[in-house]
Amino acid sequence: MDEDKKREIARKGGIAAHRKGTAHKFTSEEAREAGRKGGRSAHRQGRAHKFTPEEARAAGRKGGMASHGPEETPEVSVPSQEPTQTPGELLPAGAEEK
Repeated sequence: MDEDKKREIARKGGIAAHRKGTAHKFTSEEAREAGRKGGRSAHRQGRAHKFTPEEARAAGRKGGMASHGPEETPEVSVPSQEPTQTPGELLPAGAEEK
């Protein structure tokens, strides 16, 4: 039997089990272990997702917010990207400000 036919039969069985109420329900620990197993396999086979720096920052921020909550996040001062003086206000070298 070809793979597509097997997959279709399994899909129909899964749908029927859910409708009947007899489908397996994963515990948190079972789901966690299944995720680890799949992740290890994907990395070994070179199929794991490659995070961009932006995705990695977003994932880290999300994890930090989940474990520490927004009330525990320290305030971070981000310097302004705008210059403090406009080009017309710049003084030539050696000139004194009035």
